[in-house]
This record gives sequence, C-alpha cells and structure tokens, in this order.
Amino acid sequence: MVEALTTNIALDDLSPAGSQGAIECASTGVTAFVGRALKGPINEPAAIANFADYQKVFGGLWQPSTLSYAIEQFFENGGRHAIVVRVVNGGRPPTITLPATSARTGTAAGALQLVGLSPGSREHLRASVDYDAIPDTEDDRFNLVLQRVGGPGSGLVEAQEIHRRVSVRPDAGRYIVDVLMQSQLARVAGLLPAVRPDLPPPTTPGGSVGYRIANNDGDDGVALTDYDLIGSAHDGTGLFALARAPRFNLLCIPPLGREQDLGASTLLVAARFCRERQAMLVVDPPREWTTPAEALAGMRQWPFRADNALMYFPRIVGADRLRGRDETFAGGGAVAGMLARMDESAPPWSPVERDAVLLRPRFRPAVAVTEPERQKLLQAGINTLAATRLAHREPGTARTLATGNTIATDWRYLSSRRLALCVVQSILEGTRWMLLAHNGERSWQRVRAQVEAFLETFAQEGAFPAAEDQQDYFVVCDARLNDPQGIAEGRVSLLFGYAASRPGEYHAFMVTHRTGGSQVRPVSVNRLATSGRRVEEEIETALLRGLAET
Repeated sequence: MVEALTTNIALDDLSPAGSQGAIECASTGVTAFVGRALKGPINEPAAIANFADYQKVFGGLWQPSTLSYAIEQFFENGGRHAIVVRVVNGGRPPTITLPATSARTGTAAGALQLVGLSPGSREHLRASVDYDAIPDTEDDRFNLVLQRVGGPGSGLVEAQEIHRRVSVRPDAGRYIVDVLMQSQLARVAGLLPAVRPDLPPPTTPGGSVGYRIANNDGDDGVALTDYDLIGSAHDGTGLFALARAPRFNLLCIPPLGREQDLGASTLLVAARFCRERQAMLVVDPPREWTTPAEALAGMRQWPFRADNALMYFPRIVGADRLRGRDETFAGGGAVAGMLARMDESAPPWSPVERDAVLLRPRFRPAVAVTEPERQKLLQAGINTLAATRLAHREPGTARTLATGNTIATDWRYLSSRRLALCVVQSILEGTRWMLLAHNGERSWQRVRAQVEAFLETFAQEGAFPAAEDQQDYFVVCDARLNDPQGIAEGRVSLLFGYAASRPGEYHAFMVTHRTGGSQVRPVSVNRLATSGRRVEEEIETALLRGLAET
C-alpha cells in the first residue's frame, strides 16, 4: 500500500448549491514557484498572470534571484498562471520613525516606531499623520496613513492603508498596536510615546500633506539555503507555504544560485509535497551535466527518483536583460511554460510527444543533442529540449524520473502520470459535496453516477486503453466501503479505477472525505486474469481481502 495523501479542506470552501453537478476537469498548467525575490510578501503565496504582475508584487528581475529569471522564462514560453512564494534568509524590513512632541512642554516625547512586514532594501514605505475630525480634547488619537510606493521619491502608490482614530493609549478602544496587527504593511516596534506623533511637514512646498519616509535600514538578506527553501510544515514557511495556495499542477524551485544546484533534501521534500498535492515537480539537471554523455553518466549515480518529477536537458541560453548579453540558465521555468502552452492545444495525456515541445525563439538549448543521444537520454528518464523540429526525429514519449524506482510501469511516462494526477485531483475536488450530504445509499448512487459520467468523457477521448473484453473504468461507493463505524465517524469513501496501458491492469484510487480533510491513496485490485472474469469480481475479491480498506 502507498502512504495516504492528505489535503486540508475547509468547510467554508464547500458549496451545496449545484455541487452535485458534473465534475470539472482540473486545470493542468498552473505552476508554483518558490525562491528569492527582490521584494514582496514572505511565505505568502501570490497568484500572478504575467511578468508585469511579478514586477509589481516582487520587484522584477534581480541578478541574485534565479526565481525572477525562471518566472520571466515561464511567461516567455507560454505560461499563463503562476503562484509565487518569496523566501528570505536573514532579510530585514525598513522602519519608519514618527517623532512625538509634548503639547504642554514643547519638548520631544519619543517617537512611534513602525517596522515593515516585508524585508528588503526595495520595500519603499511612508507614513502620514493627521488629526482630521478629532477633537482637541482627545490628544492621544490620530489618523495614520501607510503607503507602499514604487521607489524613492515616487508618487506611484502600490498599496495604501488608512487607520482612523487610533490611539497611543493601551486602554483605548483603537490602540495602535492592536489595530496594526491587521495591517499588511507594518507593525509597531518598541515602546510607544506618551503622546500622539506630530504632523509631518508638507512633502511639497505649499502642500498640505506630509509623509515620513522609511529609514534606509531595509536589508535583502543573503543567499538562500536548502533549509530556507524547504521551510517548516508546522509554520507554513518555504515550500510549505503552498499548502495555503490554490491548486497548482507543476512546481518549479529554481537553483539556489547560478553556480549552485538544489540539494537532494529539497528535491526529496518537494517531491513528497507534490505527491500530496497531485502535482509534478520540474527538476533542473545538475549544472555539471554539460554534455549528453555527462548527463547519462551522472544519472546512473544520481540519488533522486520520483514518479511525480520530470527533467529536461540541457540548460537553456537566453538574453539576460540586466546584463545585456546572453547567459546560460536552468530551464525549469521555460519547461513549465512549454508544458502549460502545450496543454492549451492538447491534454497532457494525449499521444503528442511532450519532449517535442519547442522553446520560443528567444531561447535555445545550451548544447546540441543528436538523435541517438536523445534516445539514450530518454531511456534514462531525461527528456530533451529542442529549438527546432527535426524531420528525422524518432518516436519517443516523455518520461518522468521514475526510471528504476516505481511499481507502476505507466508512471515512467509523463503523459500517463499527468493523466492520473488530473483525474485524481478532479474527482477529489468534485466529490467534496458528500461531506454535506447524508451518508447513505442515495448519496452513494449520486456520486457513482457523477464519477462515472466524468470518467466516460476521458474514455470517449481514448485516454483509457482498455482491451475489448475489459471495462474502461469502474466506480464503487456502497456499504462495503462505508460501514456503520465509518458513517458514525463522519467518513465517506469512494473507490474508482481506470484501465492502464497494459490489458488486464487498472489504476485504482480510494478517496475518503471527512470533516477537516480529505485523502486519496492508490490501492491494489487484482489484475484481471486472461480468463475474462469481469472487473466487478476482481473488485469484490479485493474488497473482501481488505486491499481497498479506508
């Protein structure tokens, strides 16, 4: 048995209205990225639709950030939907000092010190104070405006917050410390002054509004380590911040630096995380693999294998707009963009050669690969990047990194693996309404019909290559899976499977919904014998043997 895969599900996400309709096919081109960026929120997934969005939120290209180049190459090669998590190592946010003066004595009475939430030297914050609509008797209260601007002296406001009638008194109803706990820009740091902060002088001559500019003390931190990228599952940091993100299908973690690859620990944790999220990990080939021969030799000793990971060789050459010349880059972002672009014209399980997807004209492979070399790399589990389509190209189906380390032979092929992930994710999401329905025969019948209709659409497209005497798929949801104990515990289970590429074999999965979370796991049903027994008999045998127990 394979370890259960758990997905957190909030009841607020469930919608009973219309929830028992047709299951929608999950998207296949959403790519998540984790890495170092110039600015932006820390350990908070942000959805972006183009590179302009990335520039606005995370600051654009930055030479120490392999992430920024990977995302640029993702969109340049056809990607449309990305989720980005920024990670830092030792960064420091800027501070804002708002001086306070005693109205009675006219002497300095300390200052209200604010600290930004996002580290970095490009986090440009400013604050304004006014006393509008506040009586003179309430000399502890003030209005605070916080802004993030595009740069030093810039009038472009990227984000703004207005906090009215806040107070420096701890016993006040809108104590500034408590109010700013909900801020997305800053927090209070240190001791508060005894009186409210002063009005800042006008920013422009003759103006009526003044701002205090953040101090020049923000810091970008140092280069990331594998520990930073992995983060903490408990705290939701690093790649585990993606647990709070919408569904994604591909995960790309660019190298630690232009001269430093990811460590095996990051790859192992990321692959496990992707398995739990029904996603594929895009892995960059090690930097020292500069020729096909080196890649083949290196692959024999490489410790990482996973059926939900893929690799394309070689690295790519493209323009570095900051340096004004061509540079060699890890190609993970470009690969994810290529796959997302291809998914728009053909589903990821189609017979189209996934390794024949071409780089956009701005990019080219860092090294030429001959056709015999391509075939050898493919057999080793390494796909090949191309800039032009070759007439003499021999057939080949893109592979995963499962070579030599998987029970299911189908999972060696990228199209088969992505088909399974899409089907599982779609059914997992599309049947969550069962949590709000009565756990009984009527609901079981409905979900069986719902899942069967969904699988039938794939069967009609030829996704399930069943033999003539073999069913394309099966769905089971009845009392054999949902016993009185499970019902009492608020658990409802569904078993489904579809024909594998070899006659007489099925890929089968158990979906279990319960309050607070759902899980899906692969299960084993007996291989159909050549004697022609129907799949129901084999499922019955599997259930009786407990091979598909929840």
